[in-house]
Amino acid sequence: MGGDGSPPTGPKDGRADPPESLQAKEAASEMEYRKAISTFDLKKMKAEREKIAMVTAYDYPSALLAERAGADVILVGDSLGMVVLGYDSTIPVTMDDMVHHTKAVARAAKRCFVIADMPFLSYHGSIDRTLENAARLMQEGGAKAVKMEGGREIAESVRACVRAGIPVMGHIGLTPQAVHQLGGFKLQGRQPEQARKLIDDALALEEAGVFGIVLEMVPEELAGLITERLQVPTIGIGAGRLCDGQGLVYHDLLQYASPLKPKFVKAYANVSEPIVEGISAYVREVKSGAFPGEDNVYHMDGAALEEVAGLYGSGARGE
Repeated sequence: MGGDGSPPTGPKDGRADPPESLQAKEAASEMEYRKAISTFDLKKMKAEREKIAMVTAYDYPSALLAERAGADVILVGDSLGMVVLGYDSTIPVTMDDMVHHTKAVARAAKRCFVIADMPFLSYHGSIDRTLENAARLMQEGGAKAVKMEGGREIAESVRACVRAGIPVMGHIGLTPQAVHQLGGFKLQGRQPEQARKLIDDALALEEAGVFGIVLEMVPEELAGLITERLQVPTIGIGAGRLCDGQGLVYHDLLQYASPLKPKFVKAYANVSEPIVEGISAYVREVKSGAFPGEDNVYHMDGAALEEVAGLYGSGARGE
């Protein structure tokens, strides 16, 4: 009791919170963590100089782990064509491919902001076709935004999507869908003319209404200049340390069957080796008969087995 005869009211009496109070606090903390990230949050992160962590992932388990690890953004990139479908470029990737993989990622990602790439030639030509394809990624795929490669030349497509309520992220620098036109996977913007064009493209995309821009394979100094001039956040993929955030592919940063390692990739784990070791052990045990063992099999009740054996006989097949 308190000094005035009233019951104690809280931790002032030196006692810990009751279990239900702790559970409520934990639940509130979990709800805060689970609050879905929005384009507003990404712009706020830029304003507050909090770096944005983006992971490119293509399926449910990858997205689930990326979210558990604290990623802010998951990009369902058309790079899935090269990483998980075995193509030599992103060009063969279709709208159906993108919808399929985006669905899987969106089912797992409850907090992360999910962006889906619009694949090759899906946002060129008529505005109506662009809107139809972008809408598929939102309605069927469950994406919260779409990403388009290109600069000033796609501004009208960006503007039309934004007017229709579809958030758009831009992508300049090395644009993989134009890899043949660019002459390969090369650094972009090193020369003054190229650099000026990239700055102009970034400003044109911002004016058209993008909520952010990916800068891929451009010099760090140029990425810094672009980032300073924009109100919207930049995500660097091989664009140095001065962007508002960074993006890496799930398979690259974990070295998960990823044969390529460009300079800008840093591997934080190597899961390929233990996976190969595990599968090799399984294969050896299958070949030797060690798997399945007693702990891995089911048995019939003895009486039931006798009844079945009596009906069909216990001889070898074919007798």
